Amino acid sequence: MSETTRSDVIVIGAGIAGASVADALASECSVVVLERESYPGYHTTGRSAALFAPVYGPAPIRALTRASASFMFNPPEGFAESPILTPRGALFMAREDQLSDLKDLHDELRAEGNFEELDDAGIRRLHPLVREGYAAAGIYDENCQDIDVATLHQGFLRRARARGCSLVNNAEVTSLEELGSGWRVQTSTGTFEAPCVVNAAGAWADQLGKMAGAEPIGLVPKRRTAMQIAAPTGAAVGGWPIAVDVSEEFYVKPVAQQLLLSPANEDPDVPSDVQPDEMDIALCVDRVERAFDVRVGRIETRWAGLRSFVADKCPVAGFSAKVPGFFWLAGQGGYGIQTAPALGELAASLVLGKPLSPAMVAEGVELSSLAPDRLSA
Repeated sequence: MSETTRSDVIVIGAGIAGASVADALASECSVVVLERESYPGYHTTGRSAALFAPVYGPAPIRALTRASASFMFNPPEGFAESPILTPRGALFMAREDQLSDLKDLHDELRAEGNFEELDDAGIRRLHPLVREGYAAAGIYDENCQDIDVATLHQGFLRRARARGCSLVNNAEVTSLEELGSGWRVQTSTGTFEAPCVVNAAGAWADQLGKMAGAEPIGLVPKRRTAMQIAAPTGAAVGGWPIAVDVSEEFYVKPVAQQLLLSPANEDPDVPSDVQPDEMDIALCVDRVERAFDVRVGRIETRWAGLRSFVADKCPVAGFSAKVPGFFWLAGQGGYGIQTAPALGELAASLVLGKPLSPAMVAEGVELSSLAPDRLSA
């Protein structure tokens, strides 16, 4: 590609963040999405075992999740051929030594949902694999849903393209140059120019910001390992809830007739095609075998992904205070899938200079809790 491609907005990164904001922008302006890999979602988006959990995460995350609920439960006509959400339920378990953590969780979330309090027998009724005597108490949230990540992600990309958005794969950014009237982005595929650049580069977002001369946001990519094993013979696991240690030492989620296991680790790493660590695997197996009546023999599949956080574990959405026309959309951590509809809409509104929708304001979404300048305060 020898000629310069011009558009109104360049979105860097075609994961769930880039796809959702590109979709929201494309109905009103020309958009080019640049993806460094050969296909979108290669890294974190494509490796997520996402839940739609309205009570999961800090308050700004919960507000964005509530604001995403209407889209998730009733996607626009033609957006998806199958439901994005299916019922799952979440069981938070606590050992005797974790009861104070369970109380803190319940106290924090009491006003935001209806929870069933459970004893050991009640926990095993919901999840028969939990070892008798392991858990002292638990709470059950029936409102959690499985997210079909691929359906959601591809729906954003498909609708964005239908609205005129161009997606360029294998386009790793090699330089960013401020032109005074906008940006010139050099990639391994060609040259692109636009008045505005949206940095939706996931784990690479701070590196991209440095390339542009923007302020750092202190983004830390953190590795999480997961694996799948066959369910015990005869166990009808499909209707069981996800079981989560209240201190996030592990989770076990049914996936068809298998079990997805994770030590729920958050180990600082570097932006890369991260791979599962053998110590993480061993730690996960030990924790799961102590909590559940299951023997982990053959591991069917294993993988790892990067969940990138800033200090307060809330997303960063807003224009740089240091360089004009450079927009941060980063730091979604483990919440990027469940908040994508609202966060994409919010980011597009800010890029276009529009106010937030009344519906989003009504759910408690506040720009100050997402603005880049909060991190330097």
